[in-house]
Amino acid sequence: MARRIYRGPLKAILLDWAGTTMDYGCYAPAVVFVEVFKRQGVPITMDEARGPMGAHKRVHIAAIAKTPSVAARWRAARGRDCSEADIDVMFADFVPLQLACLADYADLIPGCLEAVAAFRARGLKIGSTTGYTISMMEILQREAKRRGYEPDATVCAEEVPFGRPEPWMCLENAKRLRVFPMEAIVKIGDTLPDILEGLDAGMWTVGLAKTGNEMGLNASEIARLPPSDLQRRLERAYARLYDTGAHYVVDSIADVPPLLDVIEARLASGDRP
Repeated sequence: MARRIYRGPLKAILLDWAGTTMDYGCYAPAVVFVEVFKRQGVPITMDEARGPMGAHKRVHIAAIAKTPSVAARWRAARGRDCSEADIDVMFADFVPLQLACLADYADLIPGCLEAVAAFRARGLKIGSTTGYTISMMEILQREAKRRGYEPDATVCAEEVPFGRPEPWMCLENAKRLRVFPMEAIVKIGDTLPDILEGLDAGMWTVGLAKTGNEMGLNASEIARLPPSDLQRRLERAYARLYDTGAHYVVDSIADVPPLLDVIEARLASGDRP
């Protein structure tokens, strides 16, 4: 039987939230992860807090706790390994702390509105995936709408069987948007799990190196970096996203629109992600 090959245009974009469309540097979750471990008497670094970024927040906490350096500190401080009950306590602490500060980190990343307008001008639908919970997204969606950004669909990890890196949030977006095949959709995000969920869903993937978790700095902090330090950090971010399998990596969402012509040309030639 001949294999059916899609050669048509792109139909949709799926965007991450923190570090991709808003919250330059992906700070809102990182600062809260640091605080919840501090409350347990186990200090963690920002790098340790950022490591599993993109996962469901409870899964993220559990992953931090399993980091060898954090696990050793936990045993030294608590005399035992971190348990599932401990994870439950930290997640219970995390939720109100995150809800309380989300609006403080809701400014859109420069170029976001212009990029979304360019996507819509091409006739693309806009979906989104996130590791935030539904209650957290209610706040962020309200803040985003106030600033002029409103995707057509948003799917949270708790709405599907499993979050990133599994593909279910992407597939649920496709269902809600009524868009197929999956190779007609582009997944855009700033974390390694963003790229993996897009690949697992059979989509084109674009990593954002400068504005999100891989760089882990806001715009003013980046502006103060010595040029050599900035270059080193950017090269590392690009390499990590490409090594994870991203089809393309750019600095920010503002740099994505020109890539869509490239991807459509690949589709027209019979190429698939």
